[in-house]
Amino acid sequence: MGPVGGPVGGPVVGPAGVRRRRVARVALLVAVLLGPVAGCGSSLDPQDVAGLDGGGVQTAGDGGAGDATDDGLGAAPAAPGDGADGGPAPVAPDGSDGPGAAPAAPGSAPDDGAGGGGDASAPPAVDPDRAGDCTGFRNGPGITDDTITIGNSSDISGPVPGLFEASRDATAAFVAYFNAANPEGICGRRLVLRTYDSRTDAAADQQAYAAACGEVFAMVGSMSAFNSGGAKTAEECGLPDIRSANVTPERNDCATCFGAQSTRTGEVANATADFILEQYGDTAKRSAFLYVNAGAAAANAPRQAKAFEKRGLDFEVVRGIETSEFNYTPYVQELKDEDIKTVFFTGATSMSVRLRQTMQQQGYEPVVYMREPTDYNRTYVETGGSAVDGTVIYTNFTPFEEAGRNPELSLYLSYLEQVRPGAEPGFFGVFSWSAARLFVEKATALGGRLTRASLVSALRATTSWTANGLHSPQRPGPHRTGECFRFLRLDGRTWRPFGGTAYRCDGTSFG
Repeated sequence: MGPVGGPVGGPVVGPAGVRRRRVARVALLVAVLLGPVAGCGSSLDPQDVAGLDGGGVQTAGDGGAGDATDDGLGAAPAAPGDGADGGPAPVAPDGSDGPGAAPAAPGSAPDDGAGGGGDASAPPAVDPDRAGDCTGFRNGPGITDDTITIGNSSDISGPVPGLFEASRDATAAFVAYFNAANPEGICGRRLVLRTYDSRTDAAADQQAYAAACGEVFAMVGSMSAFNSGGAKTAEECGLPDIRSANVTPERNDCATCFGAQSTRTGEVANATADFILEQYGDTAKRSAFLYVNAGAAAANAPRQAKAFEKRGLDFEVVRGIETSEFNYTPYVQELKDEDIKTVFFTGATSMSVRLRQTMQQQGYEPVVYMREPTDYNRTYVETGGSAVDGTVIYTNFTPFEEAGRNPELSLYLSYLEQVRPGAEPGFFGVFSWSAARLFVEKATALGGRLTRASLVSALRATTSWTANGLHSPQRPGPHRTGECFRFLRLDGRTWRPFGGTAYRCDGTSFG
């Protein structure tokens, strides 16, 4: 997250200064609220998907909760190919509830399912072999003879404008793709998208879901920083809610809410610690975990350190950094004094850049500087310069650099460009597209048995979900953290695979 309006708690000059300081605080709060998600290797910095303005989805009204979206998104482009450079192929479609698989070895051929605009390499919009019999199909909330209306509630307005537009746009992109590639729809019904603005506010989230209960069949691809507000409302009205990710305990406890990226508080994938020990051995055992000392990050970082200790790392330093602290020299000096070899950090991109720059100034370079995908963004590379070179990140989704070798990722990027020309893809967009894919697969398979209750039951049984190899296997049904990750290292200004392109799946531990 880049600086927003100067230091938190800095001087205030008039109304503009008040707004800048509030934006900075909210942006940082969003980062720490998303700590449990980021700690599982899943989040790009929220600020890096903020500020996407103009173009895209045409929304009626003034942007408040409950505004409707027209899904007339124009002609669909042909689905992109998968490239021919012998790179890693995607996993075959897993149907969501079969065993998940890591990406195929380099040089393997992609699945040849037809669909997606006629490209034989692209995943199909609907697998005819898994489509349920439509006999007995009944209309209901959000369903007419011709359409199935789904909803998306994401943070669009508020202190950080456009915070999760990536999720709204990705859902709209999938609707455009599905309607173009599958004219028959789901039992003869095309998809319509209705959008809501949760406004970076729990009350607005609740208001959006109260409206959605009577207006849409299911909520799909939503993403909001304060998503506790609508959790009880969704559950009480039986509204299926397939989100990009659940980021609060209330949402994770919601019986009708599911994250395409699945997490459980305190459950940590073993792959990261195992990878460090495999790559560096005892050299990297002496570890430190620094984190922003606020919100979920303060609660979860020490638990993550404990989980990693169970895998063999030794944490000599576990330390929080106050949000008001801008002098990182004492923290780096402690790392030097303790001869720390591996440094983990949980916090915003701007904080990570500051920490790395201080390390460079103090002549300290750890063997490993490990981050979740929060730093997998242009801001980190451009503002950090040589100080951030060598950063390692763990990730559970296919890097954008490999889109040409991953048909599902190529579909997302292609239809995103149609719906929102020039928009940058984002992590939360990846998992919102995945959420829409999950909805379509389950609804299609149910056929004439499709109801809100039957969809929720089908989602609860989903124990392995990859969205056709878009990301590593997730466990949305039981709300369990996914165990599979891969790694990237920053080489100059380029992120490159580190330790191969296959996901590493080593189970999970609780801290």
